[in-house]
Amino acid sequence: MGMALERDGDGFLRDPTLWSEEVMRELAQSDGFTLTDEHVKFIMSARDMYQVDGTVPPIRIFAKAHGMDRKATLLNELFSGGPMKKIAKYGGLPKPTGCV
Repeated sequence: MGMALERDGDGFLRDPTLWSEEVMRELAQSDGFTLTDEHVKFIMSARDMYQVDGTVPPIRIFAKAHGMDRKATLLNELFSGGPMKKIAKYGGLPKPTGCV
């Protein structure tokens, strides 16, 4: 594909209105990250929560919403190294602040 997407220094979209599932896959692919249906499910869920709250959910709240304990073991396994950062990045959401 190789879309020309304007991104910040951390790879987040500068214009979130350009997000689509195709863009999501492109962002992940450029990081060498392969998305499964399970990854996509969490990314779409975070987008839904963002639409409601206007913020990227902290990992504790996001994990709890998916029936996980505060360690969020599954999320950490799926999105190693800061799950909410990757979920937000690939989901075209703003860079999360605080505990991610």
